Amino acid sequence: MTRLRLVAGWAALGLAVFAFSSSPASAQDARLEAAKKEGKVVWYTSLALSSAEKVAKLFEAAYPGIKVEVHRTGSQRILQRVMQELQANIKNVDVIHTSDAGHYVLLKDKKLLLKYTPAGIDGFPAAFKDKDGYHYGLRATVNVIAYNTKIIPAAEAPKTWKDLLDPKWKGKLVTAHPGYSGVIATHVLALVQLHGWDYFKQLAQNKPMLVQSAVDPSGIVASGERPIAADGGDYTFYQVKKKGNPVEIVFPKEGVPLVVSPSAITSFAPHPNAAKLFTDFIFSRDLQQVLADSEGLYTGHPDVKYPADRPKLSELKLLRVEPEELEKRNEEIKTRFVEFFGA
Repeated sequence: MTRLRLVAGWAALGLAVFAFSSSPASAQDARLEAAKKEGKVVWYTSLALSSAEKVAKLFEAAYPGIKVEVHRTGSQRILQRVMQELQANIKNVDVIHTSDAGHYVLLKDKKLLLKYTPAGIDGFPAAFKDKDGYHYGLRATVNVIAYNTKIIPAAEAPKTWKDLLDPKWKGKLVTAHPGYSGVIATHVLALVQLHGWDYFKQLAQNKPMLVQSAVDPSGIVASGERPIAADGGDYTFYQVKKKGNPVEIVFPKEGVPLVVSPSAITSFAPHPNAAKLFTDFIFSRDLQQVLADSEGLYTGHPDVKYPADRPKLSELKLLRVEPEELEKRNEEIKTRFVEFFGA
């Protein structure tokens, strides 16, 4: 087995040195040489920028000579960009990672994904694997409520999704937008299935501040600009809390929307060997453990251990949305949200 070790300089980033195991030496060496000739992998991702850049630097340290070109934006804009580029006959992206599982239903149907199985994926749960082998869940996020502890006493903080509808929270909430974020599109559909569209009609009456990404509410709450987040990726609140900000996370008892964020190689990838190498890397146990340790993310890897201050997915009531349903109702979700919230 070939083992590539990251250099000890990563201690400055707060990351442990880890070994990355890959495929047998002969196959690995051939792919590595081909990937080095390609020189880079182009990655469109909705992962928080700081996390995406960390993954890129770890890969570049493990594979000197192969750069990761990170393009980070919201899930919906990633899909829009890919489709617009293809219409202009631009084939730029190698690996696509968004938090809207419905995108992969569409992309697979249009034959825009390469069938490729990353090394070591067998042990992942079924919810993290496309049955046809075109895409796999890189990470999972749950949507939560969060609040600023300097402004909202714990005893008064909302504990359920419906608590957010209380008129006393008018002008004190922040919510991300399903027209930008795949995490939030999934969140909206999960709560529509739980409470109906009337829930969002009532939530809009509390005049929440609208932001784009599921990453954005954590900064708004940490600063106190709006003291309560009506949604947002749990890992983003975990990160700002670990940095000493006065943020507390609430996992509502009705359940938390589970967002499995797939990754796939495009069928037209301009750097196919680097794309396969990168895909094997991001699904390795070592990188998946980094996502859990330093980024606060959940993963499908069965050998990943989670920090003691993070609940396990098995300890949470999870609200699941089928990718096909998400794709089918995508326009409805965005249209109804704009109808209620005005933007």
